[in-house]
Amino acid sequence: MAIRIVRLGSPRATGEGLRLGTVRRPPRGVPKSEFASRDYYDSWLPQLSPSAELLKLGQQAQDSASDKDWSAFVRKFRAEMNEPDAARLLDLLAALSQGTPLALGCYCEDEARCHRSVLRALLSERGAALV
Repeated sequence: MAIRIVRLGSPRATGEGLRLGTVRRPPRGVPKSEFASRDYYDSWLPQLSPSAELLKLGQQAQDSASDKDWSAFVRKFRAEMNEPDAARLLDLLAALSQGTPLALGCYCEDEARCHRSVLRALLSERGAALV
């Protein structure tokens, strides 16, 4: 069992398990009743998404060729994830990954310039089993 990091809306992998949306907002134009059937997420976990202010910085950093902008986003997002509530959630997911298949995702096309790459690193640092 392990955590798979995915792009929301992509087809589910065999044995993926519960898909958690770590996004600030639900998908636009999709009825809530269809989030799971359209492969977005089964449960919404916005506590593991960047704050509204940081999300703007992250979007700018995605479009920027500057690694400095992306590094600033990563540093600030890690600080947000070190807050007690977020840190406890990450600890819980890392523990659950030892016996439960899960998937965490975001809408971004490129994981390397998405907060889910930071979530992957944070979960790994906590000993999570990752795909």
